[in-house]
Amino acid sequence: MADDPFWHRAVPRRPDWRRYHDRLDAVREARYNFELSDDHEYSEADGWRLDHHEAELPPEPPGPPLPPDDARASFAIACDLVRHYAFPDPRLITGIFSPDDPLPGRPMLLRARFLGVSFWFGVRVGDEIDEVRTTDAGPVHAYGFDYATLEGHFEMGQITFEIRKTERTGAVDFHIDAFSKPDRIRNPFYRIGFKLFGRHLQLKFARSAKERMQRFVREELEARAKGRPATPHETVEPTRPDAEAAEQMASTLEE
Repeated sequence: MADDPFWHRAVPRRPDWRRYHDRLDAVREARYNFELSDDHEYSEADGWRLDHHEAELPPEPPGPPLPPDDARASFAIACDLVRHYAFPDPRLITGIFSPDDPLPGRPMLLRARFLGVSFWFGVRVGDEIDEVRTTDAGPVHAYGFDYATLEGHFEMGQITFEIRKTERTGAVDFHIDAFSKPDRIRNPFYRIGFKLFGRHLQLKFARSAKERMQRFVREELEARAKGRPATPHETVEPTRPDAEAAEQMASTLEE
């Protein structure tokens, strides 16, 4: 085990996606709930809310990203967290997907929790981002992905998660960029609730995602420096049997 250069990586504990096989199949076939086009500019003038959130991560030495097995590989650790969707707080959002699906085009079932009630939304990954960009600050390495909302979601839009490293300075950053606006919500209770609390939850999701990303990268770097395995990152909140029953009832009412 000690000879494996990746032995110290924290592998997140994921929900058992097989329990949600039928739901994921439905997500796979679902349509977007808005016109998604690479040629269209989604702007505030068209009624879209534009968001950008950014968090500094532990830097690396200047130059290209360090190899994943390097003890200082902040960029690679953060990319792993993005790839596994391990950064959202499971008390807010849990991402459920088959690990056998390639990242581009991957259907994902999102379970959102609010006031003890679970809401289920389908999204689909679009592009996997893995490139070097030419910028005024010099070459910037970027890794991440985006996903867009599908039928049944409370919102319309797309969100992108990226890890970037600037070669000149060694700075590593986590970026969240999104455009969104509310979709038509048939249930009046959900419609009022989303109007009152939707924006607050959006901002709370971004804030907690940044905090978890910073903490997880820092903890894994510290574990590598001490030569011990990192603590697995929880991506699912433990569910009591009574809560599980209530969750299933709520999801049935939504269908």
